[in-house]
Amino acid sequence: MPQLTGLHLYPVKSTYRLSPDTARVEPWGLAGDRRWMLVDERGRAVTQRDVAELGQYRAVPEADGSLTVTAPDGARIAVPAPAVAEGATDAEVEVFGTFFPAAEAAKEVQIWFAERLGEVRLVHLDRPGSSRPIDAAYARPGETVSMADGYPLLLTTTASLADLNRRIAEDHPDDPVKATALPMERFRPNVVITGTEAWAEDGWRRIRIGELTFRVAKPCGRCVVTTTDQETGVRRGPEPLRALGRHHRFGQKLVFGQNLIPEGVGTLRIGDELTVLEEGPRPEPDRRG
Repeated sequence: MPQLTGLHLYPVKSTYRLSPDTARVEPWGLAGDRRWMLVDERGRAVTQRDVAELGQYRAVPEADGSLTVTAPDGARIAVPAPAVAEGATDAEVEVFGTFFPAAEAAKEVQIWFAERLGEVRLVHLDRPGSSRPIDAAYARPGETVSMADGYPLLLTTTASLADLNRRIAEDHPDDPVKATALPMERFRPNVVITGTEAWAEDGWRRIRIGELTFRVAKPCGRCVVTTTDQETGVRRGPEPLRALGRHHRFGQKLVFGQNLIPEGVGTLRIGDELTVLEEGPRPEPDRRG
């Protein structure tokens, strides 16, 4: 029986992961996942696509809703959770062309980040239930998402990663460095499932994990972040994008993982079993030799 073997959340968008044994699922994603992000002077999200080093910042949520952020050099700052209702500056911010309101962190926090990363501001999604709707082509009325790229949760499977790593090794028979197996952390999932066939998730439409059900909205197209070593912040060459382009391309999308929308709230636990409730045709990748 397939089961949940990995849970990950990213308190500030594009920063280092936390990997708890349990996680609360809220309508817009895992509790504490991507409720904060850095933005540039125009309000656009700043991510590892722009600054690979961002993945080396570690943010830990505290019980009162604040954050403790540690920079790669070991410097640390406590960040109270701002709220517009309590007087914080209301900022219009953007993720992939979608604009929504967020609350700016305190001035001393902005100075701390600007000294390290340039002209950036830290903002907080203080109104997650009303701020940012999911793409209407895939969502029901009223469904919202945090500051994730587009959907509340991202699912990956260990079987698909094993197959992808096999193909990477086959594509580089004379280069052991390029053929090195990639860890799941490169893909920054929220939930990792073990015990399926490779790429079985391509055909899932609705699933249950433990006590919770999810709709499988759409495949996840991958970008340059997957080429970044999440432990060092260093870009490591063309893989896995090259292999996905050759072996798991759908149109212009290099696909790994599936985006999920929760159908309720509850708790996920490592060891929860996964049941496929609805399936559809598993599309054939457009392979490029």
